[in-house]
Amino acid sequence: MALTFQKVHPCFAAEVSPIDLRGVHDPATLAEIRAAMDEYAVLVFPSQPFTDAEQLAFAQRLDGELHTKTGARVLVKSRLSNEAVADISNLDEAGGIMKSADRRRMYSLGNRLWHTDASFQDPPGRYSMLSAKIVPSVGGDTEFADMRAAYDALDPEMKVRLEGLRVHHSIAHSRQTLGFEFSADEAEALKGAIHPLVRTLPRSNRRSLYVAAHASRIVDWPVPEGRLLLRDLIEHATQREFVYRHAWRVGDLVIWDNRATMHRATPFDDATHRRELHRVTTLDL
Repeated sequence: MALTFQKVHPCFAAEVSPIDLRGVHDPATLAEIRAAMDEYAVLVFPSQPFTDAEQLAFAQRLDGELHTKTGARVLVKSRLSNEAVADISNLDEAGGIMKSADRRRMYSLGNRLWHTDASFQDPPGRYSMLSAKIVPSVGGDTEFADMRAAYDALDPEMKVRLEGLRVHHSIAHSRQTLGFEFSADEAEALKGAIHPLVRTLPRSNRRSLYVAAHASRIVDWPVPEGRLLLRDLIEHATQREFVYRHAWRVGDLVIWDNRATMHRATPFDDATHRRELHRVTTLDL
């Protein structure tokens, strides 16, 4: 059965007709999903009751090699079974809600900043796939910004100014902006990576800004001047006209292209409400 895509934002993002991704193995359907990612950048698949193993297997079928070098693994071993599954939750190793001063909670607060998964690695992340296990009754949505539309809306002079610039990305930088402190060994393991500020996306050939909270500086620029430009670009890209807000339902699987979007979590009462989502990210090889 052919898939249908219902656009949920004027610029990007679509909800996909009912399909059980656990049973999708045929090359034609996988190719159709990849083509839709090129067009919409964010795809919402309702009612996907994945186990972690099933989610990992689907991610590999869709896009190959998995990202395992998450920033969180430098701090503590994941409570989940595989380092390729990122634990996006407020739960401790016993399944209870983390205490407010828990260091893991302090670190995870960085997810409320606009960010791009695994931009601090080389190769960086390509597709992220977030599966909703437990959602709070209020809040805890995820916002996505279309970095292709944001680039298109820049004036010609700014596009010329950005051409050829390279940016250092560091997850330590994004956490430190909130006052999170790393040990010397942790900081050494999170040195970051350098990527172009503007990327041309394969297949669609659209151009996209590649900036977010992990972007620490523009290479060969004075740090304050570079950070001001990066801040201006993030503010530009997060205007309401470029942003889709997803309200989670249990069983949702949302896939997004990290080269074409950035995202952030919105607040919820994490002292009393449980939230658990499992994310798998593939590498942009």
